[in-house]
Amino acid sequence: MKKIVCIGDSNTWGYDPRGYGGGRYPAEVRWTALLDHFPEWWIVNLGENGREIPHSAFALRILGQQLAALGPFDGICVMLGANDLLCGASPAAAAARMEDLLDRLDAYGVPLLLIAPPQFCHGTLVADERLIHASARLTGLYRALAQDRGLAFADAGKWDIPLAYDDVHFTEEGHAKFAERAQEAFIQAFGT
Repeated sequence: MKKIVCIGDSNTWGYDPRGYGGGRYPAEVRWTALLDHFPEWWIVNLGENGREIPHSAFALRILGQQLAALGPFDGICVMLGANDLLCGASPAAAAARMEDLLDRLDAYGVPLLLIAPPQFCHGTLVADERLIHASARLTGLYRALAQDRGLAFADAGKWDIPLAYDDVHFTEEGHAKFAERAQEAFIQAFGT
């Protein structure tokens, strides 16, 4: 069994936008828990609501402490960048943050899987057309970054993930579909 750490934001954490103030889907709904049912992997969910790509000294130190507490592990999956765009970072700035993070994660000497988040659609949290274009641009930058580094890459924007009313967070069906598609990417990145 391979221990895989999934670093992400609210869609990795399992945020449920249906309740007032939000909540968390039950473990059996979250995509990370669904992948954990496979005997090949032990999935560790390191998702956090609102998490941007760690780039400040504080955020990098916290992530380093989290990973140190979880070690050893056999692989890392990263799906971040949506909150960076929502907080005003350009696609180029988010990609530069990701490149720095990947440099740091390389030090762990384990396979890395970079997943580009599903692209934004018009919804409650995304009303600006520029954000939709920015998320599409980020996907292309991530693809190039993964190719340049020889990393496994997956484009969740091609997975047609069902989103909640806010057009940002996964529905229960979205988590199931994400897990199904991510399984293929995990096999390619981490083996069985």
